[in-house]
Amino acid sequence: MNIPNREEFLKGFEEFEKHEKRDAMYKVATFLVSHFWGKPSDMADGLGVLLLTWNQAFYRYGIFDFDKLERCIAGNFQKIENFRNRDISTLSSSDEDDIRHLFNQFLEALQIDSGKMQGRKSPVAVAKTLHLLAPNFFPLWDDKIARAYRCYYNENPAEKYISFCKITKSIADRVKDYFVRSDKTLTKLIDEYNYSKYTQGWI
Repeated sequence: MNIPNREEFLKGFEEFEKHEKRDAMYKVATFLVSHFWGKPSDMADGLGVLLLTWNQAFYRYGIFDFDKLERCIAGNFQKIENFRNRDISTLSSSDEDDIRHLFNQFLEALQIDSGKMQGRKSPVAVAKTLHLLAPNFFPLWDDKIARAYRCYYNENPAEKYISFCKITKSIADRVKDYFVRSDKTLTKLIDEYNYSKYTQGWI
């Protein structure tokens, strides 16, 4: 597992901010989820802002059912709120059942609802959703990031995501003192580093 040094880590999110223009949608979606916290219907709309832009390549074949997403949020709200009040450093083996449950619930709720690709699922969309709901705890990933950390999700995606959470915790423990920013969570900064290094090759 690659643990970046301070220079490399800072370079990662500096390059992200230089190149990545879609972060505006992340800010909007984060605000909407926070503003409408406790209102599953409005929270689902806020999540949709990010998913239909950041995950446009997947959802161009058809979108998920917002009503299913709303029900998923409502039915799992207590678990979600528990994670929202924590950060990745508190991850322990006792969390695995709840993470597995939430991952699989959202994997179903976020599947393409109609068209030729009906039923197709996106572990990437799930991670983005979980992160927006609990941004200090749940990490983001994509295809290249998951492969880089040997957590590719073609089989048993929930288990692979649990492994990725453990890896992210290890990275967070090492990089938390590199740089302090109040405007971004550590899990988001780690994702920006990963995205710059593994997805885009900017560093």
